[in-house]
Amino acid sequence: MQYRQLGTTDLNVSRICFGCWQLSPSWWGEVPLKPWAEAVGAALDCGVNFIDTADAYGDGYAESELGKLMESEGYRDRFILATKFYWNFSDGPERYPDTTYDYIIRACESSLKRLRTDRIDLYQIHAWDALSRPDEVAAALLRLKREGKIRWIGVSNQNPEQMDMYGEHFAVSCLQPPYSLLARDIETRELPYCLRKQIGVIPYSPMFRGLLAGKYTVDTTFDEQRANHPLFRGEGLRIMLEALDETKVIAGELGLTMPQLAIRWVLTQPAVTSAIVGIKKAEHITGIVKAADDLLPQGVWHKVANTLKAAQKKAMAASN
Repeated sequence: MQYRQLGTTDLNVSRICFGCWQLSPSWWGEVPLKPWAEAVGAALDCGVNFIDTADAYGDGYAESELGKLMESEGYRDRFILATKFYWNFSDGPERYPDTTYDYIIRACESSLKRLRTDRIDLYQIHAWDALSRPDEVAAALLRLKREGKIRWIGVSNQNPEQMDMYGEHFAVSCLQPPYSLLARDIETRELPYCLRKQIGVIPYSPMFRGLLAGKYTVDTTFDEQRANHPLFRGEGLRIMLEALDETKVIAGELGLTMPQLAIRWVLTQPAVTSAIVGIKKAEHITGIVKAADDLLPQGVWHKVANTLKAAQKKAMAASN
């Protein structure tokens, strides 16, 4: 496993990050916990030292299960632990964005309790709050940092202007955006900004919700959030699967599987520090870590990107 410094922090993270979004039943359905727990142990065996979750995943469920596992197995000090706050789900059935001073303090205390730890290595604002007052956010986060409850501060799903607003009050150490062969919007602004500012980048959904794993067929049905996406149904899915078959040939020539190629493609982008991969079983992590062994040749990076970009455009047009 290769490692890289996260921005200007003292965190030296593995290039594969174990993501816990899958422990969010309302998004992905129920995930059996025993195979997931075995996967966490397998990740450590493979050299993965970075794990990311959020209080919003299952409204505390993901943090609670991770906390119980880390305590029972003695894993806490072997992981660089990242979590997020933003969604207030404690005041009733309808959750809403909340980055007020009092809520941030309360959210952090709740996360620490669920995670069964005394500190969070990377505490991230999950998204931009339209009612955010950056000075108020900063006051809460800097208090938590002084108290030793958080070590470094990051953001997720934010643009350069939003990061600049926070940056006037505290150091933004990391950005967590969506990024994959099928979601490349951040290449224009966010990635150059992070390179210039020396901000770490840890993309989520590098497999584009599993599509880039190349395991689906035209008969696959989706009963989660993917069901209505044009790339996951009908003619759009068929077009994408044909393009993925072409891409698998390129992967094979490199001695890679399609998932390994998709992750290596993301890791080849110079601004990217670590790719967050959602893992449900031990074989998922053992099958993906090879992606972090090297970078893609420049020509291959562009060939794969162009193949899937053309297919994506065609698939989206077919759905209209």
